[in-house]
Amino acid sequence: MTEEKGAKMNITATLVRDLRERTSAGMMDCKKALEESKGDFDKAVEWLRTKGIAKADKKSGRVAAEGLVHSYIHAGGRVGVLLEVNSETDFLARTDGFTKFVADVAMHIAAMSPRFVKSDEIPQDVRDTEKRILLAKAAEEGKKPEMLEKIVEGQLKKWSADICLLDQKYVKNPDLTIEQYLKETIASLGENVVIRRFIRYELGEGIEKPQDNFAEEVARQVKG
Repeated sequence: MTEEKGAKMNITATLVRDLRERTSAGMMDCKKALEESKGDFDKAVEWLRTKGIAKADKKSGRVAAEGLVHSYIHAGGRVGVLLEVNSETDFLARTDGFTKFVADVAMHIAAMSPRFVKSDEIPQDVRDTEKRILLAKAAEEGKKPEMLEKIVEGQLKKWSADICLLDQKYVKNPDLTIEQYLKETIASLGENVVIRRFIRYELGEGIEKPQDNFAEEVARQVKG
């Protein structure tokens, strides 16, 4: 009992504030987390994340039809992103916490170039094509025929995680996936938040650019 009281006495307003800034959780939740972890800051962060994910899962079934369409331009106009993120209320969509989350996700999309929001959006024909390529490559590398399916199954999971936004490691904090960042945001804002869709543009993408042959260019100059 004495040890518990001593631990609580070490929970200063500064420590609560620092935890709030780190996690965006409410003041009372931060205080509770520090009490539960006996003043250990890292354990308090972990406690909030665990509780936050549980809260977020409960909210994830709510309808979210408000929100923002956000534009982000990067690298001097060479990369652009249009992103729609939904919230339950228009009020939340105007808050700093929500707009910061949307801006962070748009920047991540510009940097990491995902193709889909989540894995169940990947068309079956795209999956089938990737599987055929991976099977052929594994066979060419001499992998045992009976092991091909198992090997390729693992490779497909990694491929899916690489191209799906929610499964990617958050570029500003690789300790989190975008899905985990989303759940923490839901828990801290108190409403369901849904990353609905995005488009990423890259200057010159899809245009076949002429490739100069350096050796031929040198030869032409020598002959000239």
